[in-house]
Amino acid sequence: QVQLVESGGGLVQAGGSLRLSCAASGSIFNIGAMGWYRQVPGKQRDLVASITRSGSTNYADSAKGRFTISRDNAKNTAYLQMNSLKPEDTAVYYCNAQYYNAYGPDRDYWGQGTRVTVSS
Repeated sequence: QVQLVESGGGLVQAGGSLRLSCAASGSIFNIGAMGWYRQVPGKQRDLVASITRSGSTNYADSAKGRFTISRDNAKNTAYLQMNSLKPEDTAVYYCNAQYYNAYGPDRDYWGQGTRVTVSS
C-alpha cells in the first residue's frame, strides 16, 4: 500500500509560479515512476509530467519549457515546479505513483488532488 499526499496548490496570477509536492508513504521501496496529472471538469485526466526512479523525465507538450518535475528518493517526495503559469493550467493536479511487485508493474496509486487556479 502506498499513500500519496499532495500540497502546494492555490491561486496565482498568470505568469506566476507554484511548486507542488507529493509525499509518499507506505511501501515506498516498491514505487517506480511518479507523475503529475491534471483534470478539469468534464475532461479526462491528462499527464503533465513523469519521472522514473533514476530521474528520466517526460513532459506533455503543454508543460515543456515551463514545468519541471523532480523527485527526492531519500524524502520519498516528488515535485512539480510550475513557472509562467497560464489560465489554461487551471485544474486539479493529481500525483501518481506506479507500484511494482515481484513480477513487474502492479497498479497505480493516486493522491487526493490539489487545486491550481491561475487568474488572468
